[in-house]
Amino acid sequence: MNEENSAATSESDKMRGGNQKAAALLALLDKTGYNMIQENGQRKFGGPPPGWEGPPPPRGCEVFVGKIPRNIYEDELVPLFERAGKIYELRLMMEFRRFIGVCISLDNCRLFIGAIPREKKKEEILKEMKRITEGVVDVIVCPDATDRTKNRGFAFVEYESHRAAAMARRRLLPGTFQLWGRAVQVDWACPEKEVDAETMRRVKVLYVRNLMISTTEDTIKAEFNKFKPRVVERVKKLRDYAFVHFYNREDAVAAMSIMNGKCIDGASIEVTLAKPVNKESTWKQHLNGHVSPCSENLMEFRSREDGHQKSVGKPASLSLSLNGQHSPSSPELEWYPYPFLPGVKLIPISMYSLKSSYFSSAVMRLDYFCYKNNWLPPEYYLYSTTSQDGKIHLVCKVLIPSIADGSQSCFMSHKLCTTLEDARELAARMALLHLDSCTPNSA
Repeated sequence: MNEENSAATSESDKMRGGNQKAAALLALLDKTGYNMIQENGQRKFGGPPPGWEGPPPPRGCEVFVGKIPRNIYEDELVPLFERAGKIYELRLMMEFRRFIGVCISLDNCRLFIGAIPREKKKEEILKEMKRITEGVVDVIVCPDATDRTKNRGFAFVEYESHRAAAMARRRLLPGTFQLWGRAVQVDWACPEKEVDAETMRRVKVLYVRNLMISTTEDTIKAEFNKFKPRVVERVKKLRDYAFVHFYNREDAVAAMSIMNGKCIDGASIEVTLAKPVNKESTWKQHLNGHVSPCSENLMEFRSREDGHQKSVGKPASLSLSLNGQHSPSSPELEWYPYPFLPGVKLIPISMYSLKSSYFSSAVMRLDYFCYKNNWLPPEYYLYSTTSQDGKIHLVCKVLIPSIADGSQSCFMSHKLCTTLEDARELAARMALLHLDSCTPNSA
């Protein structure tokens, strides 16, 4: 009987508390004159407030508040945040709340859409996204690097507001919607870090995308020098995009206006000013596994709309699968990150089942070469010397045991290095140059 009375009392307290909270919310609405509606799992207070004239506040005026206690509602939140200024709109999610935490809202207006049929054109994707979602401004579609008639299987959709993008994301979540008869992958595109106007006014490098894989740096330099001879300092091309460095900013700006939309080797190019990045922070990100260097100066510039390194280049919550290729004529490594879509099936394989083109390191390629020829693994021997300034320099000798009784089996670089990795890499390159030229059973 006591347990029944206790349960009844507890239920009565809940009802009384609920009535008090409802009364407090009604009092808030009467006092402020704001409206309150509930939709899609969130309750919206205001937006716009009474007497508001003109457009909504610009981007950057919204903050995200997390970890709110479950028993705190608008009647307590509104007076708290009004201390900082007039509230245009407050949206309260009706689930998952605890200790409070405040940070600037990203105000992201761009979605990543994956698993799109590769034969779909930009116009078709734009039309379909406008049909099924509201507030679409534009779509960014990257053509395939080897077949310009196809896309890369993903697109980025720009919306007029963060709210429009959030509503579209909710509608397109996997398992609830299909595009062209197939389930699509949907996530936020990583927001692009803005570069201040003063820095951008000093930029004299152009980012050029949609190039053919076969287009050379010399061809690009020649094309950009056509409108004014000898204005291009150098060109750095990486796969299907490039950075064109000019001696003067004025020539860079003029070339951007003239060359945007022009054809090089049959491909219509897009040209924008490159955005500088912080080299130190980029390298730290690389060490943490988030991004990899793709130019001689650790991604000296990040593109404005690059599908590899820019904000649109990967969805916010997807990891990167990195695949590098190394060119013997270029000492730097070139990396190309691709989105690792949720639900993708991973199959364990042996590295020796891959082709040699999958290895960017000469050390790995030499190991692969020996394995494919049924040879014993290469053996590395390290040597050092001290320079005049007291620094230790290193050099490696690599021995191929399986050919020790035949042709040359030891290889050593003619250059000293400051790291063990570089010393091993140079020794492996020397071995590969010799083995590739004299071994008929080359892997």
